[in-house]
Amino acid sequence: MATHVIVGASLAGAKAAEAMREHGFEGRIVLVGDERERPYERPPLSKGFLKGDEAKDKVYVHPERWYADHDVELRLAVTVTGLHRTRKEIELAGGERVGYDRLLLVTGSSPRKLTVPGADLAGVHYLRRLGDSERLREVFGRGGALVVVGGGWIGLEVAAAARHHGVEVTLIEPQPAPLHAALGREVGEIFAAMHRGHGVDVRTGSGVTTIEGADGKVTGVQTTTGQLVAADAVVVGVGVTPNVRLGEAAGLEVDNGIVVDERLQTSDGAIWAAGDVANAFHPLLDQQVRVEHWANASNQGTAAGAAMAAEADGKTTEPYTKLPYFFTDQYDLSMEYHGHVGRGGYDDVVLRGDPASGSPWLAFWLRQGRVMAGMNVNDWDAADAIKALVRSRAVVDRDQLADPSTPLPTPSPPR
Repeated sequence: MATHVIVGASLAGAKAAEAMREHGFEGRIVLVGDERERPYERPPLSKGFLKGDEAKDKVYVHPERWYADHDVELRLAVTVTGLHRTRKEIELAGGERVGYDRLLLVTGSSPRKLTVPGADLAGVHYLRRLGDSERLREVFGRGGALVVVGGGWIGLEVAAAARHHGVEVTLIEPQPAPLHAALGREVGEIFAAMHRGHGVDVRTGSGVTTIEGADGKVTGVQTTTGQLVAADAVVVGVGVTPNVRLGEAAGLEVDNGIVVDERLQTSDGAIWAAGDVANAFHPLLDQQVRVEHWANASNQGTAAGAAMAAEADGKTTEPYTKLPYFFTDQYDLSMEYHGHVGRGGYDDVVLRGDPASGSPWLAFWLRQGRVMAGMNVNDWDAADAIKALVRSRAVVDRDQLADPSTPLPTPSPPR
């Protein structure tokens, strides 16, 4: 009987195992990871769970009994130290080897570390794992002053959660606006204004030179603009790096992640990759895309598991074509984003509605008149229309796109 091994006891790994069973795979499934917690979902770690609105038992992908009930060997707190492709084996810390017929790498990503003096002081935090979020909840419960380094999604969500707890927050971001890389300056400044309106001291165009401390603990942050910001704690959110070590050491093709095709298969036909670590070819976008968000981990994990089950049965699955998607909840703002533009991948931004009014609004990123991505804010009914515009690759009427009193454009055939 065939063995499928999944390296990474994560959301993607758990969804892959689930898909394998749902698609009729009856062989052995081994799900191995270095965390002590069973697979859980990461969005609550910077949203509901961090705020204290969501209980811990709600973050897990499956109930504890699910793995045994579905004959999935869940091996936690185990580090995979090697991948031996010629023998089709993975090696675990301590020397044990586990053979596979098919292998899925869902090793995720790791936070980029600050390398400035003082970055190793007590009170400097990163948010990636459940334990990190639990520690931050304790920090926020004590109040005081927090400095958030980095104005990406994690930084902004942490800032919002901290304000929910009544913590004083200063956010330091070297770019002209928060979310500059993801959304551009136009929309990033809207998020900056929202956070300032909730009492966050947002400082853009400024980096960190030193983290100051006394008796081994953080006391403040020195910025590149010469300011010293007092701090009882610091949260660093300056991006992540895909965990490619296993694949790279084994000779898989690696380029901004483990390179996979439209079916999430690597350069080795017995190995798949999904989630944060996978740089996947997207047929609609006609390019390799690596996405670091919850939906991608869930959807690609499911797709990879289904593909591996199908191959075990002598079949193939359709290419993975889901649009990149992410969401955020900050204060009273809830947002969904569909599509992909990448850095500098657009030449126009169109707002539909007034973000300052408190009413729902939309944003669109266009290139040569075509909608490359769209965002709906507090407006869930617009999601399907946005996805249709992105998928159509059609030239749209900009004035109609911007006018809330008219229906969203119906895509015309591409030129």
